[in-house]
Amino acid sequence: MSYQNDFPGQRLGLAADGSGSIARMGRRIGAICIDWAIATLFSVAFFKYDANISLLFFFVEQCLLVSTLGYSIGHRVFGIAVRRLDGKWVGFWRGFIRTGLICIVIPVAIWDADQRGLHDKAVGTVLVRL
Repeated sequence: MSYQNDFPGQRLGLAADGSGSIARMGRRIGAICIDWAIATLFSVAFFKYDANISLLFFFVEQCLLVSTLGYSIGHRVFGIAVRRLDGKWVGFWRGFIRTGLICIVIPVAIWDADQRGLHDKAVGTVLVRL
């Protein structure tokens, strides 16, 4: 079976385009830049910039928002959200593990034909357009 004409997310039962389709790389990069900028501004405002504080704030923001709302501030700005493959609530342990893997960067840089990074594959989530 050839997957040359498939679109990202087809094997997952997702839409080809629009709401519910896989979030493309531009939106993902934009979202993480916004979230990282917020974390850095927090660090500058309260700690005269400390890289470890920025990372900690980013981790906490991502864990709390993705686990409870399904999206971070950056995700919301770019119209994307984290969803479980079975459609249920992301939950705290998935949000925690997913964010931890994002913070170590490598799992985010490796993705499959459905454009799911290892961090999403590890916890059974996918980043989709709203």
